[in-house]
Amino acid sequence: MHDLIRISEVFSEHHAEILKRLDAAGAKKLGTEYYLLPGPMPASELSLFVRWQMPIHHSWPCSPEKTEHFLDKACYALEQKCAAAGVLQVMVSPLISGSPHPFFKKLATALRQRLMASLLEKKAKIDPEEQNPQDLTLFCLVGKEGLFASIATPRDCGGFYAGGSKYISHNAAHSISRAGAKIAEALHFLRLHHPALPETTHWLELGASPGGMTAELLERGYRVTAVDRAPMDPRISSHPRLSCYAENAAAFFPPRGERYDALLCDMNGPARESFAIVAAKLPYLESGALIIFTLKTHKTGSLDEWLELRRHVQRDATAAGLRSIAHTHLTYNRHEFTLIWRKG
Repeated sequence: MHDLIRISEVFSEHHAEILKRLDAAGAKKLGTEYYLLPGPMPASELSLFVRWQMPIHHSWPCSPEKTEHFLDKACYALEQKCAAAGVLQVMVSPLISGSPHPFFKKLATALRQRLMASLLEKKAKIDPEEQNPQDLTLFCLVGKEGLFASIATPRDCGGFYAGGSKYISHNAAHSISRAGAKIAEALHFLRLHHPALPETTHWLELGASPGGMTAELLERGYRVTAVDRAPMDPRISSHPRLSCYAENAAAFFPPRGERYDALLCDMNGPARESFAIVAAKLPYLESGALIIFTLKTHKTGSLDEWLELRRHVQRDATAAGLRSIAHTHLTYNRHEFTLIWRKG
């Protein structure tokens, strides 16, 4: 069985090396970030660079634009394939990431609507955000190279949406900076591995200024203690659920008796130094608290340098008593990775 994987264009100059080290040098490129491997992707720490991975259960190499009755034929084939599979969701996306060609964007929408109507006719239409990450889903990707489909779970593939990306607007009323989309996507991704955090969650945010991530957390109803020497955006600095501390994160220690349910660190600077600051705050986190950490790297680094840095930070985290939940490269990450741990 073939696997279809997605590697961000951020690492485009390293794509060939990643594929070679995955024993997939003969992979066929599809769209802008996807590759059809000659077989299953082997277990590898290089999965850190793979945002999406799905086994191919049905493929139709063709030109949809030039194929007569493509939509009807594609739906019929997929309905036959899924008839006894018991899928509970259908997700379809174009193979072209970013701003896809209008034809394929409309085709993906039409294909999903038709399949939802036929495959889920007698089942509840579950919102992708609410579905169980272990429920079987029909994932389809369509582009000028044809149609590629998989019957798999969101957890196994790496996302609730086909291709692993959820569109998050940078222009929402509460948005302050691009970083807000990054934490919004991280919390969305987290649901693959952990229930959504309740509104009562109290976050400790290190390196918070100007407040892009802070604003997103506040929008979700959370309470936030934000620490940064730089000022917070005045649009949120007086928010009733926000406590701001204008000081170095390394020197910050919470008021007596204050405890946190989750910690967020997006600080710039050497990654191991940033994690050492996080580790010093762990005694103030509740048992079971979540830690979301942005592993900052150098844009000009090599694969081995990035992987070694991740290894060092993970060893530090293990020594600090943290349990790894997931490590990934999000759509809104650049030359950085999102690492998620749990205390205890």
